[in-house]
Amino acid sequence: MEYTGYEILWLFFVYSFLGWVLETASAAFRQKQFVNRGLVNAPLCVIYGITAAVMTVFFGELHGVWLFAAGFIISTLIEWIAGHAIERMYHERWWNYSKLKWNLDGYICLPVSVCWGLLIVAAMEWGNPLFVKIYSLIPALPGKILVLVLLAVLIIDIAATLCILSGRSRRMEQWEEVDSWLSGISSRLGRWIYGFTDRRIRRAYPDIVHRKKEEAAVGQRVFAAGCGFYKLFWLLIIGAFLGDIVETLFCRMKMGIWMSRSSLVWGPFSLVWGVAIAAASLLLYKYRDRSDRFLFLAGTFLGGAYEYICSVLSELVFGKVFWDYSKMMFNLGGRINLLYCFFWGIAAVVWMKGLYPVFSRWIEKIPVKIGKILTWILVVFFVVNMAVSSLALIRSNQRSDQIPATHQWQKIMDEHFGDAKLKKIYPNAIEVD
Repeated sequence: MEYTGYEILWLFFVYSFLGWVLETASAAFRQKQFVNRGLVNAPLCVIYGITAAVMTVFFGELHGVWLFAAGFIISTLIEWIAGHAIERMYHERWWNYSKLKWNLDGYICLPVSVCWGLLIVAAMEWGNPLFVKIYSLIPALPGKILVLVLLAVLIIDIAATLCILSGRSRRMEQWEEVDSWLSGISSRLGRWIYGFTDRRIRRAYPDIVHRKKEEAAVGQRVFAAGCGFYKLFWLLIIGAFLGDIVETLFCRMKMGIWMSRSSLVWGPFSLVWGVAIAAASLLLYKYRDRSDRFLFLAGTFLGGAYEYICSVLSELVFGKVFWDYSKMMFNLGGRINLLYCFFWGIAAVVWMKGLYPVFSRWIEKIPVKIGKILTWILVVFFVVNMAVSSLALIRSNQRSDQIPATHQWQKIMDEHFGDAKLKKIYPNAIEVD
């Protein structure tokens, strides 16, 4: 079943509220008092809403055991990322599963992930149709206004809460710095909001663990030290280039022909691989010294989920899929298959154990000033390249629907990126309804 953007936003708020009810009831039972669980002050646990929205958009076509498996993996990944993000931003841990069996650094654990999977199945199979039917009872215009107002309030709540929480690790005597973030709010009101949020978080998460901020392992004169923006962007470029080369050689060996595997109209870059390499480096950086088995399993599950999402996203945005595994054994909707998921796992081991340390050292040898200048030049190039590639694909979809070129950008795309040229760049692109 397909949903409109407003319906997806509605489901996001419904599940965020239901998640808040569940978390609050659970915390009240354990602590014998009412506490407002969640990052924001409103009665919403956005991690539930985000998970439900992602599952609805990308995995709505799945059912049964496959829906459970997708919900298990995606919800676990979101919880894992959220735990790391909170600790990275605030140097605190808001939940800890260390006392439960089969946990990973206390961020996630098997029993909770199984519960996530079951909740996802219930939400997708029965919750979504019910809540969308309830939304349809609201007149169209008031329904849209309601969703947009809720979204605006949530954005303001999140922005204010994040600004306030970013100063929690500082002493109250340094309030002048917090004041600068709360432009337009008086110091007294700012102190009240700060204190209210601080007390609420501590009541909601009594097991908060404070962690000291890690000191930089290298001096400030080293370019792209650690695993920050500059390092990740260069890894994205390297991964996109290497991925294109690997896939091109693989097609040559498998089918005996040279075939473009690029994601962009300019240059041999496969963004699917580039984003995967950057994301894997970010997510697995902390676990780079773990066993090969751990990295293989993490790469297999993360790679499979990532490739599935990329397939659905390209279909939703461009009306095309760029690979189809329907003829291979153990495939899921032609979007992923077990063999290539294992390849993702092998790639994770090879990358984190072998290639990442080498490329990381090479990147850090770039002079700081030159590195920053080159980075932003490449950022502009890739943004333009991605924009032009997107417009070319959108226009290709329009041409297949017999939509004439009435705007200037459409005429430019027809002139420079006609169907014949796009066929060479994207030879495996398949038109879908």
